[in-house]
Amino acid sequence: MRHSLFLICVLGISCAAWSQRARESWSNLGALHPGQRIQVVEVNSKKHSGTFVSFTEAAIVYQDDAGGQTIPNQDVRKVRLMENNHRLRNVLTGAVVGGAVGAGVGAAKPECQGPECIGGIGRGTVAAIGATIGIAVGAVVGAPIPGHHTVYKLK
Repeated sequence: MRHSLFLICVLGISCAAWSQRARESWSNLGALHPGQRIQVVEVNSKKHSGTFVSFTEAAIVYQDDAGGQTIPNQDVRKVRLMENNHRLRNVLTGAVVGGAVGAGVGAAKPECQGPECIGGIGRGTVAAIGATIGIAVGAVVGAPIPGHHTVYKLK
C-alpha cells in the first residue's frame, strides 16, 4: 500500500510540473512556422482558425478563408497549434505506462506464505493482475490528454 501511495504521489508531482509550463510569453509564437494550423482565441472568447503567417510584438497574422487576418496582441487570450489529434497515441502511451507501473507494483509484493494465502497466488500472478489494471487505468487517463499544444496563453 505504501509503495502504491508513493508511486501515485511521484506521478502526480510530475504531471503537475508538466502542466505548469510557462506559456505567458508572446515570444513563444516564434516557435510557430508559416503554414501551421493555429487557433487564436480572443479576450472576448471569439475563436479564429487558420494558418499561421507571422507575428510581431504588436499582433499575430494568420490566413483563413476570407484572406489574411491580423489580431492585435492585447486582444489575444490564447494561441493553440492545431496538430493532428493524437488520441490513439495518448491511449496507447497511457496503457503501456500504466501496465508497466501495475506490473512493477505487483512484482514488488512479497511472496505469500502461511495460512493467509488463498490458492497460493504467486508474485507473477499478482504482477499480471497489476499490469491488467494498470493498462485499463492508463488508457482511461491517456484518452482525454489534448492533442493541441497551447503556444501562448494570457495570464
